[in-house]
Amino acid sequence: MPHTVRAALVQTEWTGDTDSMLDVHEEYAREAAARGARVIGFQEVFNAPYFCQVQDAAHHRWAESVPDGPTVTRFRALARELGMVMVLPVFEAEGPGFHYNTAAVIDADGTYLGKYRKHHLPQVEGFWEKYYFRPGNLGWPVFDTAVGRIGVYICYDRHFPEGWRALGLAGAQLVYNPSATSRGLSAYLWKLEQPAAAVANEYFVAAINRVGREEYGDNDFYGTSYFVDPRGRFVGDTASDTAPELVVRDLDFGLIDEVRTQWAFYRDRRPDAYGPLTEG
Repeated sequence: MPHTVRAALVQTEWTGDTDSMLDVHEEYAREAAARGARVIGFQEVFNAPYFCQVQDAAHHRWAESVPDGPTVTRFRALARELGMVMVLPVFEAEGPGFHYNTAAVIDADGTYLGKYRKHHLPQVEGFWEKYYFRPGNLGWPVFDTAVGRIGVYICYDRHFPEGWRALGLAGAQLVYNPSATSRGLSAYLWKLEQPAAAVANEYFVAAINRVGREEYGDNDFYGTSYFVDPRGRFVGDTASDTAPELVVRDLDFGLIDEVRTQWAFYRDRRPDAYGPLTEG
C-alpha cells in the first residue's frame, strides 16, 4: 500500500563557528517542518568544519559525547517540538582516545534511538580521518522511527557495498548518507554509486554533501545532494553544486515492496556461496 513520507536533507557551508552552524541547521529544520517534512538529515560532522583536511590535534576540540553532548541534546528538544525524525552526524567522543565519526538518530518525540559509527575511514591527502577517528564498531543498525525504518552510512562508506546490503537485510526503507566530498574523481562517482546502491538494495537513499571551501584546507565541496528511489531515479532535481540548499521530497515507500517483488534480488541472493568474500 502507498506510504508517502515527506523527507528533507540539508547541504550548507561552514559558518565559522559551532553556535552559528547549529542556528543555521535549526532554521533549516523549522523550514522543513513548515513544508511538511517529517524526517531530516544533515551533512557529515554538521556542527563543525570538515577538519580532516589537515592533521592537527587541536581539532579534537570539536568532539562531544553522544547522546549527552550539547548538539544532540539541543536537537532532541527540537525534534520533539517539531515532531520530526532527525539524523545528526557529529564527531563523537566516547572517552580519551576513543573518538568516532558518528550519526545519532532521534525519533519524532525526541527519543534518542541510537547511533551509527562510520566503518570505513579514508587516510589520503585532504581526508586524514584515521588521525581523528576509530573505525565504527556498532554494526549497521536500522532504526524504527515514526516515519519508517531508517539506516545511516557515512561518506567514504558508500564505496563499500557490504554495509549497504547489511542495511537492506535489516529492513531499511531509507538510508541517509551524510558526506563531505570534494571535486575531482569522486564527482563522477557521486551520481553513480548511490543510485546503484539504491537499486541493488531496493530502498531510498538520501545523499548529502557539503558546499564551498573551508578554512582548514583546499577541498571544494560540491553539494549536489539528492534523494534517489529504489529504481535508481532521482526524486526531483539534485541540489546546487555551489550554494546551500534545503531539499524536501515526497518518498513513496510503497515503491519498495513493488520493486522487491519485480526485482527479487533478496530472494535470489546466494549467501551460501559468498563465504570466500569474507576471507582475507
